[in-house]
Amino acid sequence: MQITVTIPDELAAQVKARGLEPQSYVESLIDDAARTTPATAGPVKRKRDMEAFFRAMAAYSDKIPQLPDEAFTRESFYQDHD
Repeated sequence: MQITVTIPDELAAQVKARGLEPQSYVESLIDDAARTTPATAGPVKRKRDMEAFFRAMAAYSDKIPQLPDEAFTRESFYQDHD
């Protein structure tokens, strides 16, 4: 694939000061980015994040007092409504 990139003069000067060529430096940045970003990272990471979220929510759930079944009836939720 051929891509044309405009490299700012300031970046080109910094890269040349390090003894590198701007074109090869930008190519290496793109190559590094392509290698470090797996194509399947999205869904796997989201699943891991969800699992961590639910584990955090469930932490200390054994300390929550048990409520009787009557606490979850329609009447108990709407007891002050007609």
